[in-house]
Amino acid sequence: MVNESDVELGDGTALHTYDTGGAGPVVFWHHGTPNIGAPPVPLFAAAERLGLRWVSYDRPGYGGSSPRPGRDVASAASDVERIADALGIERFAVFGHSGGGPHAFACAALSPKRVTAMVCVASLAPYDAEGLDWFAGMGAAGAASLTAAVAGREEKERYEATAEHDAEMFTPADHAALAGDWNWVLDVVGPAVEGGPGALIDDDLAYVAPWGFQPSDVRTPVLHLHGGADRIVPVAHGEWLTRQCATATLRVFPEDGHVSVLRHGEAALEWLAERA
Repeated sequence: MVNESDVELGDGTALHTYDTGGAGPVVFWHHGTPNIGAPPVPLFAAAERLGLRWVSYDRPGYGGSSPRPGRDVASAASDVERIADALGIERFAVFGHSGGGPHAFACAALSPKRVTAMVCVASLAPYDAEGLDWFAGMGAAGAASLTAAVAGREEKERYEATAEHDAEMFTPADHAALAGDWNWVLDVVGPAVEGGPGALIDDDLAYVAPWGFQPSDVRTPVLHLHGGADRIVPVAHGEWLTRQCATATLRVFPEDGHVSVLRHGEAALEWLAERA
């Protein structure tokens, strides 16, 4: 059972939260783009076995959370701290997939006394990552979308007004996962897309702008998972991020894409539970 509630921020805005409850260590889930923030149902059984409690939220503009145009990646840290305080949570781990990866990094970098460990799956690297060919290996649609974000909000809005879904961004392994155990992804994409492109635009603009911290600021234990065949976020991003963090370990799965790599999430939760 997932309990949902709103955390008021005192300025007329709120963050919509999800909480599976329980007394065990907390794992904050950071969702991808475009998703709502409901925690990952395919990993519920593993979390229950390990005694972990999922907490998550809709990033501003998604689902039940108030829009916040112009937000940066770093703002996730203060948002999560506000949610944790409201729920009486002192320390927690973070787990981010895809666009949730940078936001998990924000928490680990900017709330070091509260974050116990971090898992990032198929995470983007910063756009200004030195020595990284950021678009290399990225599918045409994804590259075009993020190139529009680099050009600014007006161009990004113009792009999204006519953008169409590109099924080729997913590998055969991704399509198999989406048709099987990770069909849940469609449950969190649908409501996010129905809400319009505003939050997606805010996400993509934040990814290509300065994040507000450096990945090398992270000192907590970090585990990266990345599919070697990922066409949405190429594996070079995960490799670059791992090189920045002295405490990071990278696990690459050569045959996996952007979604199928989540099938290794249970092992990642086991790693997290040992450190949470």
